[in-house]
Amino acid sequence: MAIIKFNNVGIRAISACVPRNVQRNIDLARFFQEKAIQEIIDTTGIKEKRVASENLCASDLCFEAAKTLFDELGIDKNTIDILIFFSQSNDYKIPATAPSLQHRLNLPKKTGSFDMGLACSGYVYALSAAFAFASQEGVNKVLLLDGETFSKLINIKDKTNSPIYGDAGTATLIEKGDFGISVFSLNSDGSGVDALKIEAGGARTPSNTNNISEMMMEDGNIRSPHQLFMDGMEVFNFTMLNVPKDITAILNITGNTPETIDLLVLHQANKFMTDYFIKRLKFPGEKVPYSLDRFGNTSSASIPLTLVSETKFKKKDNVVLAGFGAGLSWATANLSLKDCRICELTEI
Repeated sequence: MAIIKFNNVGIRAISACVPRNVQRNIDLARFFQEKAIQEIIDTTGIKEKRVASENLCASDLCFEAAKTLFDELGIDKNTIDILIFFSQSNDYKIPATAPSLQHRLNLPKKTGSFDMGLACSGYVYALSAAFAFASQEGVNKVLLLDGETFSKLINIKDKTNSPIYGDAGTATLIEKGDFGISVFSLNSDGSGVDALKIEAGGARTPSNTNNISEMMMEDGNIRSPHQLFMDGMEVFNFTMLNVPKDITAILNITGNTPETIDLLVLHQANKFMTDYFIKRLKFPGEKVPYSLDRFGNTSSASIPLTLVSETKFKKKDNVVLAGFGAGLSWATANLSLKDCRICELTEI
């Protein structure tokens, strides 16, 4: 594991935006047997998701989240030195999406902007990059925009993925201040690259007339090679093996225990799986917020979305964040959100 420590850099504010359009999983019974879809709901804990309209992109959701953050905190846009857009739902292959968001948000031209992408573990990875920039002498504030519209990357007739993925955009403001010490653990195992994958559309498997149409795949699901494939069992086994160990490692490094941690915020993937983590780690359930019942798996946006939408959790002095997914990759962080402003959830 790569262990990275920061001192006196932290999160000043978090906001999130979701589409107004609600898709109830029980309504997917028109594609699958009602008994089968109910079993999926019971196992995953996902009752409904927010789904972006055809013309609504992840960047649009992040744009609205950023506007809310600026408005609620009265941020001087001239103080934003770096903008990171973290997503695998970019507007285009070329150019990067971040510069267009810099322009749309009316940030100064001196703002450095770039894209990053790593799917479900990505928020913690992106935070580590944002913290690293904010640690530099010439950087005051970093705006991290993390959003996904995975509903556009799946086939609604794919019984593995269709009930799971929803859409969201988030904004996180990182800056210097009296935040104490933050510790990050970053990990990857590329031997599992095929477990979560969109095969076609990249440089290794370019788009052609043979891979743009949906078809019945070997696993019995309907999709095209341009849509998401997930080997659920391999992903399940990977997370069970690696994620609890990484959380334990962070606790050991920082001298914490489940009793001293105020919140454990997990990537919102599957409630059966994450409930197992909690039991294995002996974390009190009242310290573990969930949002996937209402928003589904929003990939890298799920951790900040959970922090924004679960407003009943007031004490955030000592927090552990854990993300895991495609790559395969996983990451854990221990930091303080004591002075973090959690903005109102917005919808468009």
